[in-house]
Amino acid sequence: QVQLVESGGGLVQPGGSLRLFCATSGFSLDDYTIGWFRQAPGKEREGVSSISNSDGNVYYANSVRGRFTISTDYAKSTVYLQMNSLNPEDTAVYSCATRLGSPPGSKWLVGPWYDYWGQGTQVTVSS
Repeated sequence: QVQLVESGGGLVQPGGSLRLFCATSGFSLDDYTIGWFRQAPGKEREGVSSISNSDGNVYYANSVRGRFTISTDYAKSTVYLQMNSLNPEDTAVYSCATRLGSPPGSKWLVGPWYDYWGQGTQVTVSS
């Protein structure tokens, strides 16, 4: 069955970097979109970035564009989220999600568009 397992979270100082991993199994990444979402305490879940592996399109929220990079390692069936220049506002639980196909319009930002979710990994940016 489809499984997503996030890892790579942790505590980092402001200005630091982290690399998140979304290890996938049970499906072929080639035809799926993988999205990264985050949810901070007391806030709504927000879309961070997404990669549509079927057409190569990548998407970023304005708040992370230029600092975060999403990529796919097909050999390892893993999607990465490289996060640089982190600030305390990036503190949240980060989760990856997936759905077959490419997101129409801005659907990549919409959590319910995705069918499967991982459990999440905590990212804390603090001095």
